[in-house]
Amino acid sequence: MKIDLDHIVLNVKDIKASIEFYTKIIGLESERYKEYLDGKAPFPSLRVNQATVIDLFPPERWLKNNSLSERFTNLNHYCLSLEQEQWLKLSERLKENNVLIHRGPTDNWGAKGIGISIFIYDIDGNEIEFRYYPNSD
Repeated sequence: MKIDLDHIVLNVKDIKASIEFYTKIIGLESERYKEYLDGKAPFPSLRVNQATVIDLFPPERWLKNNSLSERFTNLNHYCLSLEQEQWLKLSERLKENNVLIHRGPTDNWGAKGIGISIFIYDIDGNEIEFRYYPNSD
């Protein structure tokens, strides 16, 4: 079975500072930053390689009912991309094993554009997104 790391999502306190750190110091290229600043994208991303991005979630996407003084976690979730057939088989295995799909299927932007995603929590409460990209098999 072929599985790729599609993206990780980091909760960040300051989008501009994070973009500057990852682009100027680490050397990654930003994506959708101008669109984010223009209000046309809900978050910017950083390109790691052709198949993988790091999404930067601003506080309004993760803070909700918490305050910055409460426990801050950086990792929001991670995403694994599969071929459509494998994704369908995984969906069935999740149902057969009573693993709750708490969100999806839904369209979401990722490293290769718009894909179809489902979201679960692992046994430690980590959120995992599984996705496939239509017409990419």
